[in-house]
Amino acid sequence: MRRIMSFVAIVVACTCWMTAGVREDFKANPKLSANNYQAYPTSGFTAPAAAPAGYEPFFINHYGRHGSRWLINEKKYTYPLQMLEKGERNGKLTRRGQEVLDVLRQVHQASKGRLGELSDIGHEQHQQIARRMFNNFPQVFKDGAPVRARSTVVIRCILSMQNEVDVLSSLNPRLNITTDASQAEMYYMNYSDSVVKPLRASMAEKRNQYFEKWLNPKGMMKKLFTDQKFVRDSIDDGRKMMLYLMEVTGNMQSHHQFEQVNLYDLFSDDDIYSVWRYNNASWYITSGETPLTQCRVDYMEANLLRNFIEDADRAITSAEPAPGASLRFGHESVVLPLCCLMGLNGADYRTTDLETLDKYWQTYKIFPMAANIQFIYFRKAGSDDILMLPLLNEHEATLPVKTDVAPYYHWSDVRDYFIDKLSSQPFINPNK
Repeated sequence: MRRIMSFVAIVVACTCWMTAGVREDFKANPKLSANNYQAYPTSGFTAPAAAPAGYEPFFINHYGRHGSRWLINEKKYTYPLQMLEKGERNGKLTRRGQEVLDVLRQVHQASKGRLGELSDIGHEQHQQIARRMFNNFPQVFKDGAPVRARSTVVIRCILSMQNEVDVLSSLNPRLNITTDASQAEMYYMNYSDSVVKPLRASMAEKRNQYFEKWLNPKGMMKKLFTDQKFVRDSIDDGRKMMLYLMEVTGNMQSHHQFEQVNLYDLFSDDDIYSVWRYNNASWYITSGETPLTQCRVDYMEANLLRNFIEDADRAITSAEPAPGASLRFGHESVVLPLCCLMGLNGADYRTTDLETLDKYWQTYKIFPMAANIQFIYFRKAGSDDILMLPLLNEHEATLPVKTDVAPYYHWSDVRDYFIDKLSSQPFINPNK
């Protein structure tokens, strides 16, 4: 009995520590709570671990999200703005409420005609990523090395691609760079999976339950409005206002003109944690490998994972001395399920318990703006054993594959794992 109690105590202590870890992260930097609006970091990068003796990089397999952008849905700007304007017309705003309204007017005005577009910071993120990629793996970018870059047909992704290849070209003008953005490539670059849509829709009621349960706008409303009866009578949907205002706040870090504006004082630590927790659960439902959606949703990226394998196979068997890089540019709605399908850093975590999900699976560690997956391939003269170093957002990552050369993996083992996983789910390759 004492052993059982000790075990329970350890489990409880570990669970509390993991929850505290997320909260402490947000206290140190509330911008992390912005989920997919979190800006890509500008520092904290280190050179990857040295490869085993004799091995040199020769190829990079990559999928990257577009950089920081403006919000796509104008209602996320206008809804909190309209609710605060109601308060202004009726003389019900606090001083802080009036200040927030003035900021929202500026942000909304600046967003006009730019919904969903790449921001100034978004351009810079990809320039910096390309420079670090070149400096970390210069052997990949030798004279004449082919760099094949592809983008989805969305302009912010095309511009993200262009920023990276422009930097690579400036660092070595003798690279053989090709770019493309075509509907013909969308079957793997951003596949529209007919099976996934109804699975996601089946979870709408559960998502709404947690929206109602976890989001509590009362504290925020007291900071914005002087009269809480007015709030109850006149604010159409306080939870939606809270969610949208948090998204606008989080996305301020995407723009130089607003990155120093701080509206996080409107939210308590519990508010920040709860809104992130709801968004985290929503992303898990729509992208994660969960039994709630038959562990099927992440297989929407099966074609993309096959493309990774095919491009690696071509590079490995190529007669070229430097096969170069295969660069793909798209969206977080691809990066996240691809991480889950690959099992990067345990993203393939399976659970039906959304109450405890935040302790084991956190979006802010996976897909900020400009998030990227890089597989770096290494070979040694006289050896057929290809090693691969997986990177998530330019940091060493893990895969659910045994290795005796960590943080490197034998590509043959990883390839076998991926092939087996793709074979475990029936999936018709639409292939154009």
